[in-house]
Amino acid sequence: MSVVGDRQAIIDAVKGRRSIRRFLPTPVADETVLEIIEIAARAPSGQNMQPWLIHFVTGETRDALCRQVTEAADSGERSDDYPYFPTEFREPYLSRRRKVGFDLFAIYGIERNDFEGRKRALLRNFQFFGAPVGLFFTMERDWGLGAWIDLGNIMTNVMTVARAYGLETCPQQAWAEYGRPVRKVLNLPDQHVIVSGMALGYADYEAKENQLVTERAPHQDFVIRHC
Repeated sequence: MSVVGDRQAIIDAVKGRRSIRRFLPTPVADETVLEIIEIAARAPSGQNMQPWLIHFVTGETRDALCRQVTEAADSGERSDDYPYFPTEFREPYLSRRRKVGFDLFAIYGIERNDFEGRKRALLRNFQFFGAPVGLFFTMERDWGLGAWIDLGNIMTNVMTVARAYGLETCPQQAWAEYGRPVRKVLNLPDQHVIVSGMALGYADYEAKENQLVTERAPHQDFVIRHC
């Protein structure tokens, strides 16, 4: 079935997506979340193996996660489930990473040398930025690298499809930096890797932190054409 007629809606859904860092407390119906996930599960995967698991958390479980992971992060008790970043940053990635951090701290009104303020801002990750729904994307640890591509596909679908329901998201790999308490609350076996968390809810569009629109490199910087 052709989707040419819906081209602009699709473009807007992709180009308008951003990481929301303050949500309204408005509840999201369970049926809505499950419908989004059901649609997103049309994501491609190698030989249709669908290696992903999605944990949908609300209510008391959400609150317990927030409390225990915030305590671990505040005390510096990291327990990374896997290495996300390279051991040494290089350009242009280092500059991009610094810019988004400095831009966000500037919006919060946090000076560059205000390390306590920066820590408080980062800890907001572990409140799902106020979103009532948290999602965790996991898979069995013995999968090869291809399965990480598959899981990224379904995460992208969730973030895009959510916008069709008036909802927004923030992908949060930061939860995987505190795998021990997440694993405890969700009762996850060691053979499952916590790839990422995600906040889901209704965006507070008036919040200053949601005015941040991160830059993207022009295609000339990363597209290599072969003729």
